[in-house]
Amino acid sequence: MNTIDLTASFKAYDVRGIVGETITEDTVRATAAAFVDVLELAGQNILVGSDMRPSGSDFVNAFAEGATARGANIIKIGLISTDELYFACGVENAAGVTFTASHNPAEYNGMKMAKAGAVPISSETGLFDVRDLAQQYLNAGEIPQSETQGTVSEKDILKDYAEYLRNLVDLSNIRSLKVVVDAGNGMGGMTTPAVLGDSILPGLPLDIVPLYFELDGSFPNHPANPLEPANLVDLQKAVVEHGADIGLAFDGDADRCFVIDEKGQPVSPSAITAIVAEREIKRAQSEGEAEPVVIYNLITSKAVPELVEKLGGRSVKTRVGHSFIKAVMASEGGIFGGEHSAHYYFKDFFNADTGMLAAMHVLAVLGNSEKQLSEIGAEYQPYFSPGEINSEVEDKDAAIARVREALGDSVEVSEMDGTTFEHKTEGWWVNLRPSNTEPFLRMNLEAPEKATMERVRDEILALVRA
Repeated sequence: MNTIDLTASFKAYDVRGIVGETITEDTVRATAAAFVDVLELAGQNILVGSDMRPSGSDFVNAFAEGATARGANIIKIGLISTDELYFACGVENAAGVTFTASHNPAEYNGMKMAKAGAVPISSETGLFDVRDLAQQYLNAGEIPQSETQGTVSEKDILKDYAEYLRNLVDLSNIRSLKVVVDAGNGMGGMTTPAVLGDSILPGLPLDIVPLYFELDGSFPNHPANPLEPANLVDLQKAVVEHGADIGLAFDGDADRCFVIDEKGQPVSPSAITAIVAEREIKRAQSEGEAEPVVIYNLITSKAVPELVEKLGGRSVKTRVGHSFIKAVMASEGGIFGGEHSAHYYFKDFFNADTGMLAAMHVLAVLGNSEKQLSEIGAEYQPYFSPGEINSEVEDKDAAIARVREALGDSVEVSEMDGTTFEHKTEGWWVNLRPSNTEPFLRMNLEAPEKATMERVRDEILALVRA
């Protein structure tokens, strides 16, 4: 009898659990069957791949068993980055699943799912319906067999993916750049040589210095989570040692990309958002779009909406989280979207996020300029921020209430996502947002001067942690 409760592994946007405990071949088989039934995919194709985690191939096979039992046809697309899945779902106009736990530690695996056309699936658009039906199949101990069983075939999409990206950003005529890439033993170790190198397509004017390109789901060098500053240290050192022009760091499933300048300093994802937004706005305007729309989440720098408006575009603020951004990209006709967490979304990439395409835009800007990346980054980063600061707080609501009371009438208050306080005269803002998954209250803030940022940071933290 099954004893696994799927509510432990089904999150708002994806499935994530510990292999052998909350995610097993049985849970995957049941989830596959439910995925087919809830999305009515019998007789249709489902694309299935995995990242480099050791359990991936067994889970792909288990998914194929569950899905074909309910009449869907499985196309195995092998080892893939998450943005390769979105590409395949977009080009093939088919639903898809990849087995990945992104930047989570080695003992984890999970599933990121998409509907046909790379449309996201979340708790509000069917994911929890899949969970509930899968739980029924698990509890029953069997999956009902459809009259017509599905088929299983294989397809390699890496070359098509690389060609697609190269057609969006032409890097063939930029000045020569030395690029250090830290793949963190994740899927960037496979996609970087294919897209930026010469493993499949002709070479570009890029001298790539590889760090940790060996695919290894045990992450022997450092966790594949570039959001943590400690995981960027090796890349920062290598950029300086090699005299490189730029450093790129990908997370485990290579859908996010962090950028390091020639001095070894991070370029904030907000600045990257602004840099890419300018390119995409100008391109859209050249194609006749009167007021291109750029999406940004509410803890991205004010520099982004200010730049968008200055260039004649329209900026739209959203909550944090990829399914919110993708939904707004679709409803508003956005050409591009960026998040503070280094997720970048493109209309030309089925409204989905791809770190590689964002990196290519930055390489194009740098390669067509005589300036160094630190100079370029500074132009798009006029404000000061300490980065996200987490506080372990027992009563998060009480902490936010203390801040609200202390700031009084000096601020405008918004509750779009967490609580944002915007000072009426000093030009700074702070957002306090409870984590959905951890016992943290997350603080993001920004100010026009460094001294103001440090003062506000210390004052707000003292109130939060009181």
